[in-house]
Amino acid sequence: MQLFYNSKIRANDKTFSFDKNESRHILKVLRKKIHDKIFISNGLGCIFEAEINSENQNKCEVSILNVSVEKPKDFKIHLAVAPTKLNDRFEWFIEKATEIGVDIITPIFCKNSERKIIKEGRFQKILESAAKQSLRAHFPVLKKAISFKEFIALKAKENCFIAHCYEQTKKPLKELVPYKKNTIVMIGPEGDFSLEEIQIAHNAGFRSVSLGKARLRTETAAIVACHTLQLYNE
Repeated sequence: MQLFYNSKIRANDKTFSFDKNESRHILKVLRKKIHDKIFISNGLGCIFEAEINSENQNKCEVSILNVSVEKPKDFKIHLAVAPTKLNDRFEWFIEKATEIGVDIITPIFCKNSERKIIKEGRFQKILESAAKQSLRAHFPVLKKAISFKEFIALKAKENCFIAHCYEQTKKPLKELVPYKKNTIVMIGPEGDFSLEEIQIAHNAGFRSVSLGKARLRTETAAIVACHTLQLYNE
């Protein structure tokens, strides 16, 4: 099944029209014809089965034949990750975490962050593409990038963890995964969190965790955390 995405389509719609870019992709690139069936997600839990009834490349119209609604998960995986020095590594993380099952991604700027500017528009497109590829009915949310201290100030009430490489007393994340509970894991930049940041996180209720014996890159650590949370909640 090939899945298209549009955030504007709603469960009670009987027809829907795509914009010019998506219309040309459907009709010219994919060579879809009148009466061909396609599937559309609004990223909010609905999967629409639709039939093409117009070959207008500026405004392809479809009729909605059926709507299936998928319930959201009982828990949410929230990863707060420092953007990597190279954008393509963070893009890889977004793609793979979306495929695995992340629900919320918040880029955070830390004391040792080498990158302070990110391409949020491009990250959003990568997220949407990965969600379509993996046939997700509920798309992850990409939050606006904020500083470490701003994130801590949000005073999250979920199960909160911070992964770092310092030699401190800490348990593996896999031993602490809460079952079917909203969970946040913070992953630092290439230079890791500062000791001050770790203390601030501890004061805010975050627990230090290990992701294994090997030292991992930022994007790899984030994927390991995401996979661990998803695996132990299946």
